[in-house]
Amino acid sequence: MVWFFRRNATFRNIGFTNSACWLMRVAISLLLKLNKMRIKPKLNFWQIWNVSFGFLGIQIGFSLQSANVSRILSNLGADLHSLSFFWILAPLMGLIVQPIVGAASDRTWNRFGRRGPYLLGGAIVACFAMWLMPNSATLVSILPPLLFGAIMFALMDGSFNVTMQPFRALVADMTPEEQRTQGYSIQSLLINTGAVIGSVLPFFLTNILGVQNVAPEGQVPPSVIWSFYIGGGILLLSVIWTVFRTKEYPPKEYCEQNGIDYDSWAKSKKEKKSTKEKLGDFFHLFTQMPVMMWRLAIVQFFSWFALYLMWVYTTSAVAQHAFGTPVSDTSSAIYQEAGNWVGVLFGVYGLFAAIFSIFMAKIAKRIGRKATYSLSLLMGGLGFLSMYIFNSPNMLIISMIGIGIAWAGILAMPYALLSESLPADKMGVYMGIFNYTIVVPQIISGLVGGPILKSIFNNEAIFVMVICGVSMLLGAVSVWFIKTKNAA
Repeated sequence: MVWFFRRNATFRNIGFTNSACWLMRVAISLLLKLNKMRIKPKLNFWQIWNVSFGFLGIQIGFSLQSANVSRILSNLGADLHSLSFFWILAPLMGLIVQPIVGAASDRTWNRFGRRGPYLLGGAIVACFAMWLMPNSATLVSILPPLLFGAIMFALMDGSFNVTMQPFRALVADMTPEEQRTQGYSIQSLLINTGAVIGSVLPFFLTNILGVQNVAPEGQVPPSVIWSFYIGGGILLLSVIWTVFRTKEYPPKEYCEQNGIDYDSWAKSKKEKKSTKEKLGDFFHLFTQMPVMMWRLAIVQFFSWFALYLMWVYTTSAVAQHAFGTPVSDTSSAIYQEAGNWVGVLFGVYGLFAAIFSIFMAKIAKRIGRKATYSLSLLMGGLGFLSMYIFNSPNMLIISMIGIGIAWAGILAMPYALLSESLPADKMGVYMGIFNYTIVVPQIISGLVGGPILKSIFNNEAIFVMVICGVSMLLGAVSVWFIKTKNAA
């Protein structure tokens, strides 16, 4: 039938003009190509849930890190203004790891799938690093505990990055375009549920189960140590769930779904390239980044500049501003109590982020992705600024509502906006490159945060929260300079 209609003579014999014959040939050619392409099937709710379930455990680990690493490093001997320099280890690991893992996962396929090997490998290393870091003071005798703790922090965050980046690409791999926002919203919901669990674990262990919350000088309280044990175990189990419950599309089927020539893909996978050639390919991709990524980078700068400062200095800000502890006090019972309360506050912002995530896809459908993104950052900016006004521990819960809404938007909306402009065969490496827009502002924040705190604010960390608020508001304005396909 197709062969019959391809022939001009046949068309002319039944009354078609030359122009009509040409149009018919083009239409039939397109139909033939569409016939060879597979449409990516829609996933049901539980399939999308399984794709992202491992992020629950990753975020439990990440939240324990965010709320407690400054506390652990302080217990091991770090002073206040040097904390931001230790925290630079986290974005540095992301800067190195994520693009490499992204590029490698684009070219991988084995019994665990395409992204699965990196999810599983990263989770195993992260689990053991979480178990070792809070025990730095008792595990080693050759290295100073603070140095060993910093090394474990770098290893822990690096393995989080190995696991986290492929999850971003996995959602784009498995969901059709019309389910992207839903996919990243569910991912955001799981992330923030994990944030609640991880953030409140030390408080729960101390106040409900009676685990000791103080330790001799130079050591970490048992409540924090056991929180890291529990968090590491959940992280590993949840990632295992995703790896074995999600069946990634085989290479040929994936190529057909995304209009990629499978033979070319298979050939490129077999090519052996030198390190110089790989770096050349990477920098070529970097220079060819979609315009959307550059514009999102501006918003990401203001967002992650603020988040980094929040993770480093919230414990000190709350201890000084709401609990009245002296600037130099990092080992007293009241400082440890403030540390537990910061975990609760982080859990609160994770809870409101999870709630907002439930409605975020519907809100974005109604007012557009850009407006939703900008609104979330606006709420975050107001939340940070209100921390200066509220000097009661309980009142700070109100501040966390806005910060939680911002966190939900930051976790979902940039990726939903970005995925529409990325080539499917380079999704992993571009998601890795996009991670630069997260780690670079954190590195800058780490370099300037400590000196600003010491020389301008006299180590009063609450003023750092004000800087966070201003930065978030600038991010909310920057969103409107992003141009999308549907202008929404």
